[in-house]
Amino acid sequence: MGSDQKMMMNIDIMKSSIVPPSELIADCPKQLWTSNLDLVVGRIHILTVYFYRPNGSSKFFDPNVMKKALADVLVSFYPMAGRLGRDETDRIVINCNNEGVLFVEAESDSTLDDFGELKPSPVFRQLTPSVDYSGDISSYPLLFAQVTHFKCGGVALGCGVHHTLSDGLSLLHFINTWSDMARGLSVAIPPFIERTLLRAREPPTPTYDHVEYHSPPSMNTTAQKPGSGSLSKSSTTMLKLTLDQLNSLKAKAKSESGSTHSTYEILAAHIWRCACKARGLPDDQLSKLYVATDGRSRLSPRLPPGYLGNVVFTATPVAKSGDLTSKSLSNTAKLIHTTLTKMDDDYLRSAIDYLESQPDLSALIRGPSYFASPNLNINAWTRLPVYDADLGWGRPIFMGPACILYEGTIYVLPSPNNDRSVSLAVCLDANEQPLFEKFLYEF
Repeated sequence: MGSDQKMMMNIDIMKSSIVPPSELIADCPKQLWTSNLDLVVGRIHILTVYFYRPNGSSKFFDPNVMKKALADVLVSFYPMAGRLGRDETDRIVINCNNEGVLFVEAESDSTLDDFGELKPSPVFRQLTPSVDYSGDISSYPLLFAQVTHFKCGGVALGCGVHHTLSDGLSLLHFINTWSDMARGLSVAIPPFIERTLLRAREPPTPTYDHVEYHSPPSMNTTAQKPGSGSLSKSSTTMLKLTLDQLNSLKAKAKSESGSTHSTYEILAAHIWRCACKARGLPDDQLSKLYVATDGRSRLSPRLPPGYLGNVVFTATPVAKSGDLTSKSLSNTAKLIHTTLTKMDDDYLRSAIDYLESQPDLSALIRGPSYFASPNLNINAWTRLPVYDADLGWGRPIFMGPACILYEGTIYVLPSPNNDRSVSLAVCLDANEQPLFEKFLYEF
């Protein structure tokens, strides 16, 4: 399990290309409006990395095949080839100017085995192209990909999409469609480009107090218990839970109350409790849990398949640390369940209206202070098609975020071999990691 990788990796950039769509759509809009959900996310690229073992092909991850398929898939996903801009009201928009995406070909003298355990790290960040954000927002591509060939014959595919353009599900839709086209298939689910389905009502009528957009609880005191290590650096660890362990956790929760909650609700409750204990939070300390929630199926009517954009809402249960650590696991799972159940069409439309009424959406973009102690951020990718990126040379052996930017963030990743285990990519204070791991397996 271990701590962050300390390996050194030399990467040589062999070629960088701008790939435009292979043909232009005459009637595509020149400018794409962005919803409030697009403007309240971090204005950076979402970075993911895939790893592939060699399959014996002499043309393993042939860049010409990949670039042709990339140019072809951009015909349907033309906003990906655009650039950010501003409209006459100064709102950020996507200019569909077909400038193209960045494709980088690289080589490394390292091997896949040199990584040891595959997990998000600064080393992974080298496997995606770097971005210069210092210029105008129109100066950088919205999408990029880097193919790195290793000495062993393996490959890493690092991809990034600007968060204003896409959430994680839309990025996977794009990458998996690109993969299909590299194998000679056609677009299975065309992207739904129009975003005005998420426009606020006129006039905006928020009907709930949207605590998810309020500032998070701060520490009651700067003094923390021994072992919480407030001055140390964060580190990222991968922790695996087998299907048997998940079932044991569910059985424990059911034995406490007789009620049944989803595996995810129980796992999230257990993670939240473990984080509070590892951080040594006092009993009266409030803690806010951020649970990313896809709104595509929760809105009514549902958004069309292939909706391209951000549809991530956030469920944010709040509790005292003492309640989380002393009350039953089922009690915390019920709190999470109740908060998630509230996220129906009425609540989500109210959230969009609430955002419409805010004077500056950029002020609501969540930074590192939101998820640091005493709070926590959980992103579950277990239901996402993360291992479907087969470009013709086999499925990936690993896929995950390239790096975790903020302490207090945990990704729940599915198993690549369908054994229904999960892996937790846990970014916490380095001094708290051993305690978190200890508590995670105590149930």
